[in-house]
Amino acid sequence: MDFIHFFFSYPFYYLLLVWGGVVLNRTNIVVVLMSLELALLSVSLNFIIFSVCLADLIGQIFAIFILIVAACESSIGLAIILVYFRVRGSIRIDQASLLKS
Repeated sequence: MDFIHFFFSYPFYYLLLVWGGVVLNRTNIVVVLMSLELALLSVSLNFIIFSVCLADLIGQIFAIFILIVAACESSIGLAIILVYFRVRGSIRIDQASLLKS
């Protein structure tokens, strides 16, 4: 396998992990949140790889913005999960009927 093909297929493997975390594991909300963070990491890795291959700086700037959004999203998501755990005592998705109203 060529070295550049390895870098182009690497984000695809991240997306497979995201699919496994979101679709196959639907009970733990922390795993789902980590899988969504992994999806954002995969997208930013794609931007960086194409930016280096095309010798353009715009992809790297977009990757920095994606990482900033991912950090903000994870901190807000973990805060919501923490408050939900304090109220309900569990963070299982199948028991999250409190959020339906």
